[in-house]
Amino acid sequence: MIDIIHDYWKALLWTDGYRFSGVAITLWLLIISVVLGGCLAVLLSIARVSSVTAVRFPVWLFTYVFRGTPLYVQLLIFYSGMYTLEIVKGNDLLNAFFRSGLNCTLLALTLNTCAYTTEIFAGAIRSVPHGEIEAARAYGFSTFKLYRCIIMPSALRTALPAYSNEVILMLHSTALAFTATVPDLLKVARDINSATYQPFAAFGIAAVLYLIISYVLISLFRKAEKRWLKHVKPSSTH
Repeated sequence: MIDIIHDYWKALLWTDGYRFSGVAITLWLLIISVVLGGCLAVLLSIARVSSVTAVRFPVWLFTYVFRGTPLYVQLLIFYSGMYTLEIVKGNDLLNAFFRSGLNCTLLALTLNTCAYTTEIFAGAIRSVPHGEIEAARAYGFSTFKLYRCIIMPSALRTALPAYSNEVILMLHSTALAFTATVPDLLKVARDINSATYQPFAAFGIAAVLYLIISYVLISLFRKAEKRWLKHVKPSSTH
């Protein structure tokens, strides 16, 4: 194992020759998909709780499809199926986009986490105390100001514990990137195993690196929860 770390530490942690790989690609996939998916989810979660069926139903259908099908299948559809469609073949931009494994992986991860995060945020919006909403309306808040100042800040704080679990799950989901030939951490581990025939060492090192990343993410979310969820913790009695 020491020899493998010595020979492949660059490929595992940062770069493999002329391209990024390993932990660098894994973190890049995670950050981009979580940021894009989270921003989209904020908007979609508001539509998800709308009283207008024409606004609510498309969002429900989107979350139902992406939560009801495996991420692996979604990645295969984007990577192996989309560029075979005539509408994609006839468009140079779309054809080039879907022929890139990295693009397809990012798209699948982003839409998948967006679907789950939308439902998390929508549930948090529904849990906002009705009294806070009525008080804001009594002060003459517009709908936009109501969501910006009252509903969304409260909902996002409430959703933080559940959202932290979603981010950790997305970290694990990035391991599927190797199926689209993306040189993520698992892809590097598989290459090391192919070169050395030492699967325990190769995948064991990858597992340790995933654990380290998970520990850092969990620690960051715990600090965020301590800061923003102080008001929901029961006070200690002496």
